[in-house]
Amino acid sequence: MLDQILDSSLSLSLKTPLILLVLVALEAVLSADNAVALAAIAQGLEGTKLQRDALNIGLVVAYVLRIILILTATWVIKYWQFELIGAIYLLWLVFNYFTSKNDEDQKDDTSGHHHLKFTSLWQAIPMIAFTDLAFSLDSVTTSIAVADDLLLIIIGGTIGVITLRFLAGWFIRWLDEYVYLEDAGFITVGLVGFRLFLKVFDDNLAPPEWLMITVIALLFAWGFSKRRPFEPSTQESFSVEETNKEKSMID
Repeated sequence: MLDQILDSSLSLSLKTPLILLVLVALEAVLSADNAVALAAIAQGLEGTKLQRDALNIGLVVAYVLRIILILTATWVIKYWQFELIGAIYLLWLVFNYFTSKNDEDQKDDTSGHHHLKFTSLWQAIPMIAFTDLAFSLDSVTTSIAVADDLLLIIIGGTIGVITLRFLAGWFIRWLDEYVYLEDAGFITVGLVGFRLFLKVFDDNLAPPEWLMITVIALLFAWGFSKRRPFEPSTQESFSVEETNKEKSMID
């Protein structure tokens, strides 16, 4: 389908939006595992405002790094060391997550969840930016294979970052709601890092994109398979108690 679009005799005015649509779709598909990783990093901060600020500032920095990567992509892809650094970073991130200890107030959590924790906003921001950059090493080279128009690639990357911001915002809420989602997300990060590591030695060793997407889809299906039991907030519990007292007085 994609080859037919690129090789067809369609006019440039018609072909351009089609290529852009493909680029945006690629960014959306390849960003799900990235989004859950960024959400988990931001969730390491206490408070919704700090988490939102970390995502906003971190993705602004990430966007600048993406543009630099796009502009230098034809040079970067010549050096396997960049992919090796990105792979090692992603694998280290996964190792750091699964070896982290649970919070003191979550010792009774039988799901065995791990949590990244930060004491400062400025600890989370670089991790968000560099995590996105490591993921971009693969997605940008994919974009270059799809279109040789630099402006189209930049537009696709821009829309991709905006999409990533919204996805990460949703995932922050979902991480609190679904038991296995965070673990599933970091397993996919590990798969991406391992695939990037294999590409350093030989592109043929890396599993194909369709297989990666299939495995990631299965992992996310597992991640969304179990909800946490609903726990009413303190304010809701207080309101229920007050209502019960009022009913008792009426009776």
